[in-house]
Amino acid sequence: MPADRLPADIVHVKRALLSVSDKTGLIDLARTLAAMGVELLSTGGSAGTLRQAGLTVVDVADVTGFPEMMDGRVKTLHPNVHGGLLALRDDAGHVAAMQAHGIAPIDLLVVNLYPFEATVAKGADYDTCIENIDIGGPAMIRAASKNHRFVNVVTDPEDYAALLAELGTHDGATSYGFRQGLAQTAYARTAAYDAAVSNWMAGALNVVAPRRRAFAGTLAQTLRYGENPHQRAAFYTDGSARPGVATAKQWQGKELSYNNINDTDAAFELVAEFAGKGPAVAIIKHANPCGVALGATLAEAYGRAFDCDRTSAFGGIIALNQTLDGPTAERIVEIFTEVVIAPDADDAARAVFAGKKNLRLLTTGTLPDAATLGLAFRQVAGGFLVQDRDAANVTLDDLRVVTKRAPTDAEMRDLLMAWTVAKHVKSNAIIYVKDGATVGVGAGQMSRVDSTRIAARKADDMAQAMGLAQPLTIGSVVASDAFFPFADGLITAAEAGATAIIQPGGSMRDDEVIAAADAAGLAMVFTNQRHFRH
Repeated sequence: MPADRLPADIVHVKRALLSVSDKTGLIDLARTLAAMGVELLSTGGSAGTLRQAGLTVVDVADVTGFPEMMDGRVKTLHPNVHGGLLALRDDAGHVAAMQAHGIAPIDLLVVNLYPFEATVAKGADYDTCIENIDIGGPAMIRAASKNHRFVNVVTDPEDYAALLAELGTHDGATSYGFRQGLAQTAYARTAAYDAAVSNWMAGALNVVAPRRRAFAGTLAQTLRYGENPHQRAAFYTDGSARPGVATAKQWQGKELSYNNINDTDAAFELVAEFAGKGPAVAIIKHANPCGVALGATLAEAYGRAFDCDRTSAFGGIIALNQTLDGPTAERIVEIFTEVVIAPDADDAARAVFAGKKNLRLLTTGTLPDAATLGLAFRQVAGGFLVQDRDAANVTLDDLRVVTKRAPTDAEMRDLLMAWTVAKHVKSNAIIYVKDGATVGVGAGQMSRVDSTRIAARKADDMAQAMGLAQPLTIGSVVASDAFFPFADGLITAAEAGATAIIQPGGSMRDDEVIAAADAAGLAMVFTNQRHFRH
């Protein structure tokens, strides 16, 4: 950049345009600006709010010479506004144009946009959503951001305090670095806004794979580090109202880490599968369940989940599908636990946890709907993959018995539970369930037979630790997230004591696998549905 075009450092704020949808903090901001001698311009509702507070305001209509029209769609789209935002104050040609056309500079733009995201979240109809797409606001924000050498742009009430502090430090002026930061935040806001509009429209038009896809988030937390201490990380929210770790209230404990957030999300999404099915508890370690159980009470469900793999449960994440109570809390604090998340927690439970300062307690108010579709995406080199979240499940009517023996009613209940858990276990996934509780979980192995063996071995180890005479898998059922390519995995499950199998089917060797099940006296059902999770 030539020496005579170096960015201005200090810029005094003499004229400000305030036009906001969210009036939070507006009056206090305007009063402070006015006390500094700043001339206030405003539009519509913002101008009315300021006048009611006793402030002197110039209507933008008086600046442009045009009234607001078309139900407010046209009010700021005018050279007297955009020229005041875009003009380079050190460019003789720009200054001459301003003088020739009577355009006065605008040093501060305070704008927040029509509440499009909130309108969509409320389930508004198509036309209402369209009417809540802001036009003039993003245009002004982009103009002011581009010209941040001379113009301040504020798009969020959260930044009002920082702006006033900066003005106080510099006697009514701002520094170049401060304006740069405001511009970056402003560009991110308009990008997020456009992403919200484009993604909503893609959904409204049922466009599964739009030509361009954008995602945006709002910083919720700067994390100490990522998966490992050498990785920088942050947590962003996407503005959705889905109950979970992003919307939860944290009652106690230190800040959540990257791994805490990832594992807590996995735990809560899993336990939400059992909404309305009685007390349920899921214990997660490294994003995989190490115990899931139903019970007559939450305390019983926790104990049964814990007994699946007591070793792995240490330092784990616990999710509950009902209000956490005192007796369950007493059980949980018997070992070290990182995070507990539930729809709510009663006073007795919170009192129990109060003595464990490092234990984080989160409540969400309700459970997420496990059947609700949404988008999941993952970065790869040079791009990212986008898919629907796995919201599928099966009912009794979806199952096809393929063996000579059909499952008993009790086996069928356990099969459906095992299949539900399988959806939340890293592939290759094998889950043994008995009487409404997991008794063995094999996750993330390169071969399905290895997952089957590992789950059975862990169940055997747990039985020995509990002083039981036989492995926990005796009399259990087994779920496989994908088909058995060979009979060896099924035979291994039968040798571990399983009596029934649920799997997708569809292998070239289905006949061989079915014959092996019949030979072992197993019942087996096909789902015609796969639950890979990578």
